[in-house]
Amino acid sequence: MDFLSYCLIIPCLLSLLNFSAQAFRSDPKRLLLPPGPKPFPIIGNLLELGNKPHLSLTNLSKRYGPIISLQLGQVTTVVVSSSTMAKEVLRTHDQFLCNRTVPDAVQACDLRQDSLPWIPVSEKWRNLRKICNNQLFATKVLDANQANRHLKVQELVADINESIVKGKAVEIGRAAFKTTVNLLSRTVFSVDLADPSSEMGREFKEIVWGLMEESGKPNLGDYFSVLKKLDPQGIRRRIIKHFLKIDLLFDRMITQRLELRKSNDYVTSYDMLDSLLDISEVSNEDMDKLLIEHLLLALFVAGTDTTSATLEWAMAELLRNPEKLSKAHEELEQVIGKGKPVEESDIARLPYLQAIIKETFRLHPAVPFLIPRKAKQDVEICGYVVPKGAQVLVNAWAIGRDPFIWDNPTSFAPERYFGLDHQIDVLGKNFELIPFGGGRRICPGLPLAMRMLHLMLGSLINSFDWKLEDEVTPENMNMEEKFGITLEMAHPLRAVPKKVLI
Repeated sequence: MDFLSYCLIIPCLLSLLNFSAQAFRSDPKRLLLPPGPKPFPIIGNLLELGNKPHLSLTNLSKRYGPIISLQLGQVTTVVVSSSTMAKEVLRTHDQFLCNRTVPDAVQACDLRQDSLPWIPVSEKWRNLRKICNNQLFATKVLDANQANRHLKVQELVADINESIVKGKAVEIGRAAFKTTVNLLSRTVFSVDLADPSSEMGREFKEIVWGLMEESGKPNLGDYFSVLKKLDPQGIRRRIIKHFLKIDLLFDRMITQRLELRKSNDYVTSYDMLDSLLDISEVSNEDMDKLLIEHLLLALFVAGTDTTSATLEWAMAELLRNPEKLSKAHEELEQVIGKGKPVEESDIARLPYLQAIIKETFRLHPAVPFLIPRKAKQDVEICGYVVPKGAQVLVNAWAIGRDPFIWDNPTSFAPERYFGLDHQIDVLGKNFELIPFGGGRRICPGLPLAMRMLHLMLGSLINSFDWKLEDEVTPENMNMEEKFGITLEMAHPLRAVPKKVLI
């Protein structure tokens, strides 16, 4: 049974439980809420979401304005869809809107008090952020591990060469996912977790895909508190099953490393796990084994599917716009040399490649609503009240296509980032482009993600000439989106590589 069917059936069940819609209609604070569509009894505006909420809410913002309110079941939700409103949420009122609306699936896995993306702003949260910024994602730490990432990208190139020999097209998203997982696992564990020839690799891939799939489904337990324990869609049950598997895997990896570290001849690998265990030995309160497991879970779930999806969208846009692909080829040939390996140190000298990544983020933000925030108290924004406890969504997808900000907003044009008027980056200071969020909750893994994306995309472009499969042209490419925890291509991109002639 799909989500819409549940939405139609649940009102009848809730009526039997004497849940009254009058409760929220009589609340005087509703008179001060931002404008929005009139809610139905009990279900509110749930039917307004559709199967592509980022698009539905963008259309509602065109009708009601850049800040709107909806009643999603029992949850009052405020959605902002302009860079000005995003600045109000992510900077001006960040201290009052910095906590999270925690999904039922996350609460079911007992991650609310330990996992960095969901933990409330507190001393524990500040310690975790400090560890991420100073120990895990600091420039010197990432520099020390770049050889591992270079090795994984060269293996990606080798896999594509094998496809050429076999005369097979490459499914870009799948290849990117495998490489992204191994880039991360090399950085964290100094081993590959996505090796298709190993049982661990196959298991890990299934677990991550399962977590992503279930996390992206609308969950009635998030909108009606009485349904959380009932779990009518089975999402909580399946999420817990996947979580326990990955928790067991990480526990095994950590236990093995702890045993190795007891040896007198152990040589540190300088990976993230050793760094975290070093911190744990100094202060177990700041970083115990459970915190390590939850931090690694957040890193892999947040960093794998988002990165591979962004790379797939970038390749799709380049194949759809051959003249942009040619410009990228020319830049790489001039700066590095045709067919030569791309290094992380080269990225700063490749402004057009950087612009391609920015433009991909603008059109296809991996997490279209960022991570939902929650108001700690009543907050006034532009004369409207965001009530205490309300969920706050920032529609990064709508902001990236706002015609008041961007010329020809639906066109893929990396050139727009050149010139004095368009020095926009993704570091959270320019609210026109916020794929990693902003304010104190900006994604701490941003430095690693940017290195991985540029390194992978640059290597794919510089090592191969690409074309679409037969009967597919730039004009008839299917660019339909599939909404989930990440915004993916509904139809996986397949492309035919050809080794570049040096």
